Amino acid sequence: MLLEAPVYKELFGAIEIYEVQKVIKLDTQTKDVGSFTVKNVPREDIYRILEDIAIVVPMRNEKLQLVDGVLKAIPHQCPIIIVSNSKREGPNLFKQEVDLVKHFYNLTHSKVIMVHQKDAGIARAFQEVGYTTILDEKGSVRSGKGEGMIIGILLAKALGTKYVGFVDADNYIPGAVNEYVKDYAAGFLMSESDYSMVRLSWRHKPKVSKRGLYFRKWGRVSEITNRYLNALFGAGTNFETNIIVTGNAGEHAMTVKLAEILPFSTGYSIEPFELVYTFERFGKWEGVEEYRDVYDQGIEIFQIETLNPHFHEEKGQQHVASMILSSLGVIYHSKLATPALKKRILEDLRLHGLLGENEEPPKPEVMPPIGEIDINRWMRILEENAETLFKFDV
Repeated sequence: MLLEAPVYKELFGAIEIYEVQKVIKLDTQTKDVGSFTVKNVPREDIYRILEDIAIVVPMRNEKLQLVDGVLKAIPHQCPIIIVSNSKREGPNLFKQEVDLVKHFYNLTHSKVIMVHQKDAGIARAFQEVGYTTILDEKGSVRSGKGEGMIIGILLAKALGTKYVGFVDADNYIPGAVNEYVKDYAAGFLMSESDYSMVRLSWRHKPKVSKRGLYFRKWGRVSEITNRYLNALFGAGTNFETNIIVTGNAGEHAMTVKLAEILPFSTGYSIEPFELVYTFERFGKWEGVEEYRDVYDQGIEIFQIETLNPHFHEEKGQQHVASMILSSLGVIYHSKLATPALKKRILEDLRLHGLLGENEEPPKPEVMPPIGEIDINRWMRILEENAETLFKFDV
């Protein structure tokens, strides 16, 4: 793969965030490109590292045709982890997903783990290892995206993979998913730290109009979130920037070592929260001894612009409004947010009718890092009690 070389980066304490790198060519072999402005990541290296990347596919009542395409597009070397929160009665959509995955496995013999987010066995496993903030008042795992991602990360850790990546299940272009995973691999191969993250920026997000497909450069939520994340970054460093372009990157990946030390927020705020937390915790040289290895190696954040467009299922205006409120709530309630920045956020949300006159955006509910969870015990309890755990070739 040929990409623009990671030349420019911004520093914020122990964090290095690289300017977006565009994919120039998806498949290459030679290591000699003869240019300092182009980074070559040979296909042999990419395929070698794929075995260490578990791909988590969170889903909830998605179209099975889209799920089928996404699963078939994930490179064969990668273990696939499916965390479903789909309906199990009236109709039983989860059963249909299980049948689809069984058929997919019979055809491909890919490594797959599948589980339902509301399985009582998962809740019991969390309860017994003492990680109860993920549970609701009834003792079940909450229905949020962040909760599903945590389950996926723990399953990846149980498999022993070094990296964990996420892809949405509602992508209309299977070839894009295949590229996403290889972009993750390229990012990790460029990294020099055990604490790194790869976040994808889409070249275009096509929208259907009366004149056909219109290839928008940014989504509505991304434009707003990126603007305020850059303002927050500037408030912390005292230098204005526009380096962040992946605030709402649902398609992203990280080392398991980084995933172990990150707290996660609930709902749609999880992707911007990952950045905001790293800025708050590792953007200053305080409490270094607690995370000596992290400060010594640094946290590297790569942003890669894909060659493929991102064409996904439309969720409606209410979904967009919820994402904007959740994303800006993370920034508004950050320790780094200045009074002036908070005022701008409130004015923007009220101007667009997303917030009442005396209201504030919601404060994210945060779940602590998972690093202290005894993964062997958690997995053993899950296997002994789960009703919906399916393991294929793992």
